[in-house]
Amino acid sequence: MPHPMLTMAVRAARAAGNIIARATDHIGDLTIEAKQRNDFVSEVDHQAEHAILDVLKRAYPGHHFLGEESGDSGAAESEYRWIIDPLDGTTNFLHGFPQYAVSIALEFQGRLEIGVVYNPVNQELFTAERGGGAFLNNKRIRVAGLRSLEGALLGTGFPFRPDQDLEAYFKTFRALHGPTAGVRRAGSAALDLAYVAAGRLDGFWEFGLNPWDMAAGVLLIREAGGVVVDFLGAEEFMRTGNLIAANPKVTHAMLKAIRQSLSA
Repeated sequence: MPHPMLTMAVRAARAAGNIIARATDHIGDLTIEAKQRNDFVSEVDHQAEHAILDVLKRAYPGHHFLGEESGDSGAAESEYRWIIDPLDGTTNFLHGFPQYAVSIALEFQGRLEIGVVYNPVNQELFTAERGGGAFLNNKRIRVAGLRSLEGALLGTGFPFRPDQDLEAYFKTFRALHGPTAGVRRAGSAALDLAYVAAGRLDGFWEFGLNPWDMAAGVLLIREAGGVVVDFLGAEEFMRTGNLIAANPKVTHAMLKAIRQSLSA
């Protein structure tokens, strides 16, 4: 049986997904704001986050919540913290590009315990709980078994904010592009990480992610047999935003290539 908190997270993700799905028929009528250049938020983001918080706060009023749009709320001293991205891939959504997702994770005492990534376009539901494995629509998933970068299909995210170092990213891209079968930039880190967990991508790397972009995906990958590290090989990615994810051997190869490229 799934953990009750995982069941509640799935309920919250589906509630947000329903709002997103209904809005796809009238995207042109939505109110859209720019947080900063190339970083947008729509009324659907806010409505979806409200739906998530409504479900979770009713169930767990004593917990702490971190939402992309609403920031911190609830009991800051709680040992439980929900990390929420109501619509990861807003730019995709606003253009009708069908690659976006709801992402919900739960930490207990700073350790990831539950992760849910839900794609309302095709109703794919990725779930994980610590020690219980990772699943796609209730079917067990595992990271791909590739042993090197040769022939690997990698995912990434291009820097798009003005404060990000595009040249540093290009160094890593050049280092990883050569030996691989290809690199994909689909525009939703939450889904990219879920795809690593499901073996659809052999690995993923990105600079400057926020906790809500990656928290659920990190647990999915770990529970699917993968490894997640930062660019120093440590586990400070939630703080630095710099992340590498794959199976252990591909992670090692990616880490080596990235560190060499950034030190050159």
